[in-house]
Amino acid sequence: MIQAQNHDDSGDSGRVARVLGGDKNAFEVLVRAHKAAVARIVSAHVPDGQVAELVQETFVRAYVSLPGYRADSPFSHWLSVIAVRACHDFWRMRYKSREILHADLSEAGRAMVDNTPDVSAQPAEEAVAGDQARRFLAEALDRLSATDRMVLVLTCLEERSTAEAAELLGISRANVKIRAFRARKALRAMLETTSFMR
Repeated sequence: MIQAQNHDDSGDSGRVARVLGGDKNAFEVLVRAHKAAVARIVSAHVPDGQVAELVQETFVRAYVSLPGYRADSPFSHWLSVIAVRACHDFWRMRYKSREILHADLSEAGRAMVDNTPDVSAQPAEEAVAGDQARRFLAEALDRLSATDRMVLVLTCLEERSTAEAAELLGISRANVKIRAFRARKALRAMLETTSFMR
């Protein structure tokens, strides 16, 4: 579940009201209060070199969408949804242009294959195997659609529930289940046909 931040969400609602009333400084306070949390979300989904740009994009989208914010859920949760969807849009645009660099693996992707805390302390053969695993995962994720990739990261790597992944991506629970199944099946097929695993 998305964790609410340790600050006063009722204060956030007041700041939102002030921004909508014309106080631009109130939005700067919201940005400072939530920037680290948004950066954590974004860094789990996109390459390191894209994090700052997508954090900024998240806040631009939030500002534009502010009139649609309903205080029935914490502002931090609403902002989390915008951040995840910005990451999803990043991958959709990246896949459209096909300028994917295989080295561009997010922190979450690296964590999936690199379960050992210190690769440099391993024997050389294991370090090479870990590097091969990272390259394989990058290639495998690149072959998935943008939405399948996001579903896989949210449900498998971040261990979010189907309901939460559906809410974050703005798709149905059934769609999340189908996409997660399809993505795992595709990864298994890639594992079976790749010499890396032999």
